[in-house]
Formats: sequence, C-alpha cells, structure tokens
Amino acid sequence: MSAIAEAAPAKLNLYLHVVGRRDDGYHELDSLVAFADVADRVTVQPGVARIALRGVDLPPVGPRLAISGPFGPALMGENPAHNLVIRAAHALAARLGREADAMIALEKVLPVASGIGGGSADAAATLRALARLWDVPVTDRRVYEVAASLGADVPVCVAGRSCYFGGVGEVLEEAPALPETFAVLVNPGVPVPTPAVFKARKDTVKSIFSAPTRFTEAPADAATLAALLKERRNDLTEPALTVAPVIADALAALEGTDGCLLARLSGSGATCFGLYADAAAAGAAARSIQAAQPRWWAKSARLLPTPADAPPLPKGLVAPSAVTTAPAPPVPFPDTGGWGVG
Repeated sequence: MSAIAEAAPAKLNLYLHVVGRRDDGYHELDSLVAFADVADRVTVQPGVARIALRGVDLPPVGPRLAISGPFGPALMGENPAHNLVIRAAHALAARLGREADAMIALEKVLPVASGIGGGSADAAATLRALARLWDVPVTDRRVYEVAASLGADVPVCVAGRSCYFGGVGEVLEEAPALPETFAVLVNPGVPVPTPAVFKARKDTVKSIFSAPTRFTEAPADAATLAALLKERRNDLTEPALTVAPVIADALAALEGTDGCLLARLSGSGATCFGLYADAAAAGAAARSIQAAQPRWWAKSARLLPTPADAPPLPKGLVAPSAVTTAPAPPVPFPDTGGWGVG
C-alpha cells in the first residue's frame, strides 16, 4: 500500500467554559470547537512487522517516527515515549490486537504547546491514517476509544469538524453550521503547558465555575457568530495571562487590526485568534502583525466547514481516568531509528 497522509488542522476553542471539576482532578468543560485550514501533516506507510536475525525472531521495528517542519526541532528534546504520535500508534495497534508496524512522518508547522490542538491533532491524524492503513473504518468506535485514552482534545480532533465538546473531552455533540469565517492565528513564541494554566486557575479563581451556554441557531454570518461568542468567554484566559503575560500583547495586536470582529485566546494558549468576515482582511491583519512582531507566528486561515456527508459523532465514550488513560509505551523502543528531524 502506498503512503497515506492526513492533515492535522489547528483546533480553535471559539469559547471555553470550565463547568466543574471531578473528584479525580479532571475538569469538565463546555466548548464550541472549530478547525482552521492551517495544519500539521502526518504520513504513514507500512513498516516491517518482524525480522529474524541469526535465527531469532525479533520484535517489530516500529513504529518509527521522522519529524520535519519549522517546529519539528521543538519536539526533539522530549522522550519519544511521551510523544502523542508514538503513543497513538502503540495504543491503536494494541486495541486492534496487531503489531504497531508503521513508518510515520510528521511535518510540524503548528507551534508546540500552543492551545490549538498541536500534539492532540497530530495524534488524531495518526489514528485516522493508521486506521486507513490497517483497513479499519475511521469511524470505528475503537479509534475513538483510543483517542479518548490519549487526552481531552484527541476525540474532537479525530472528528476534525465543528462541534460542541463536553465532559473532559469524551462528549461530542453536533453544533450549528458555522458561516464562512476567516481567522488570524497569532502565537507569541511562548509554550504554555496546560497543567500550569489549570493550576493557576485553581490558585486565582478558586472553585468558581461557569454554566454551559450553547446556542442552537446557525449564525447568519461572521459578524453574528462573533456577537454570539462575545456573550461567552474563555475561562482560561485570566490564568493563562499569569503564566504568559505576553498573551495580552497578542490579543491587543489582533484587536488593533482592521476588520477584527473578535480576539480571543484558544484553549490554554498561548495562541490567540481573531475572527474576520473576509480573507483579504485576515490576510492583511496577519501580515501587519508579522511585520510588527517578526519573532511571532502569525497565520491567516479559513475556518473549515462541516462536510455535508460528515458521519455522526460517537456517543457514550468513556472519560479518561487513571484506568483508561493509555500508558506511555515501554522504553527503550524496539527501534527508534527514524527519530530525527528530516
């Protein structure tokens, strides 16, 4: 079989409310998620299942991971066992009862630890690509069950389309169709670990929680969508500002551009986004911000529409816990020869 490629688009939390906290420490959320057409790219192809050396049948030589792209070097210092792409490959193979024999290439163009899906989107793209490689429907429930075991954002990234996100990531529900909307994504170059933001939230706002505030009517246009979102918020903005104060500068930069309908932090940050009614305004805004802040990452994008033939979202997924969370693969790996910047 030839190589199979999957996009890992940036995830935007158009709003994000923290609605509760479970006894095990996980926070329950309510969010409207959309995806933008700027993306990492995951490519998979078959690997060698097993090899024999001097009469000994050795374990499989995969998965092997090669990394390229402008943000690839940022991943090189981490333990490969903790990389979500590798974890996704091992977890899906284990769930399917097969060897994790695959060659995986990740082109990393989205900033790392930036609140736009990043590693979760890469893991989701890996699951979709490997499912296709291994002749499993992408909609197979086992794919989503593995996704839920990998992290809160992974199931919604597997779906890859606008929807409401609840629970601790395992509850996906249909959302109204979004109008044609353009965005500018701005990251000031500071990685923001999500646990640090939730810790800051606990320290700053105590146990105050928001209510879910979903809307059911499809907004007529981008301005109407922005008006609806202004009635909502991102509850992680205040704690994220204590972790990375430069987020305020990114929000101000977006708010200062012509045509910006709304400027908001995505997820736990540090990526912020602005919404615009047309591509020309978004492109001009991205160029002006990049010119003023050449060390920042600024990209214009279009919010991806939900395909007319999109399959139903999965129901009844199990929330992650110490029991259901996929463990890191054993170390050392059978082979890490593909680990590197290509």
